[in-house]
Amino acid sequence: MKRRVLIAGTVVLAAAILGGVLVARGRPDADVAPLRFAYQNRIGSALCIVAVEQRLVDEVGLALEAARFTSGPATSEALYAGAADIAAMGDTTAVIAVTRESRFSIVASHGAGEHRHRIVVAEDSPIRKPTDLIGARLAVRKGTSTYGGLLVFSERNGIDLSRIDVIDMGPSEMPDALAAGSIDAFVASEPTPSLAEARGAREIATLGGLGNNYPILLVARNDFLERRPEDTAKFVRAMRRAERFVRERPDDTIDLLVRVTGLSDDSVRAAMERHTYRLTLDEEIRDGLGATAEFLRSQNLIDRVPDWNAALASIVDAE
Repeated sequence: MKRRVLIAGTVVLAAAILGGVLVARGRPDADVAPLRFAYQNRIGSALCIVAVEQRLVDEVGLALEAARFTSGPATSEALYAGAADIAAMGDTTAVIAVTRESRFSIVASHGAGEHRHRIVVAEDSPIRKPTDLIGARLAVRKGTSTYGGLLVFSERNGIDLSRIDVIDMGPSEMPDALAAGSIDAFVASEPTPSLAEARGAREIATLGGLGNNYPILLVARNDFLERRPEDTAKFVRAMRRAERFVRERPDDTIDLLVRVTGLSDDSVRAAMERHTYRLTLDEEIRDGLGATAEFLRSQNLIDRVPDWNAALASIVDAE
């Protein structure tokens, strides 16, 4: 029977409203609703991209609808709107989500990279070190793990962010804005810094060395996990296959990411070198989330630290 895609109105609507791209995969004989998955077109989400684009979800017999977005806040909005069952996002976005919503749980990390967030300026910029950002126009996507990292970075380096013109901007806009001179610097996760460097920008610092490897997390709706344990296990198997694909077929992975992201081969390779790809919810990830939550509370971005017994629900062993 000819394969057909399954389209859910809620996912289509979320993609349209939030600027995402619908990437649907499915089985025509599915007798239950497909798993709705919101993920990002970022290099850190290589496992998600591979699982969808290589049809690994089909191989494990999972009906899936995927919507691809450009930031963690956008994927989290899909969860809030009820348009996604599982969504990929950075640590800051994930911690905020599970703090505000007891119906969500962090279930796994699928990628990380201590130095994947970088501060970039134009090649001829007089800005040479982080303290030179005082008085500058610095773009960052607020609410993301990059923003959370910037807050810690500023505190550790004695930089008063109130003395910087911090502009909320989407990563896709940053390289053009920097080239046009409408901003003086930006801080973003890969591949945005590598993309700007390919156009002549340069790095002045990374957000590394702060005790955080910036995991990229999967956050799920608890009602889905409770109702659909078999599909949850299938999803894990597909992600495990994606993990193996990235490890064993790096050149094919790069080719796939070039096609999906529109980046050059060199930019993808440079960005991937700043990441590790592993499906886990190990002690290091858990400890890092605890530290991130404590810092976010100190900055009044959340009003409490989550109850981790309720906010963490590993699916890694669900298969």
